[in-house]
Amino acid sequence: MPEPSEPAIIALGFDYGLKRIGIAAGDTLTGSARPIGTISSHDGAPDWSTIDRYVRDWGPSVFVVGVPYNMDDSPTALTESAMAFGDALSKRFGRQVEPVDERLSSREAEDQLRQRRANGERSRRVGRGDIDAVAAAVLLEQWLRERNRMTRT
Repeated sequence: MPEPSEPAIIALGFDYGLKRIGIAAGDTLTGSARPIGTISSHDGAPDWSTIDRYVRDWGPSVFVVGVPYNMDDSPTALTESAMAFGDALSKRFGRQVEPVDERLSSREAEDQLRQRRANGERSRRVGRGDIDAVAAAVLLEQWLRERNRMTRT
């Protein structure tokens, strides 16, 4: 008799920045993520009331936070701030936070958005907020792929 499948885990992904934080939602059932918004951040302090609303609306079990590193694996000026944001999420909501290396996620997000515009799937110009939200989805999908790979072995 086959073992019962694991229930889907809903996750919120965050592309942390000092001015904006991109947010994406995804789940382990589909293994996919989609951008759901961008919130303001003032000198690194996020708009917690908006994050509260996203957490209430989506009911995530886990948060995935992009942590920036340089190409040589050294920390960037934002590495410590992104990790502190993840710690604050964990303390505020009592949920697990999974850090994900965010190198090149914004570049991949820009490429995806430009391609969508070139294909006619997107009619308006690509803004910084759009890139941040798609980068959060890129990070979350990266975590979902890795998690799926780990659970299969």
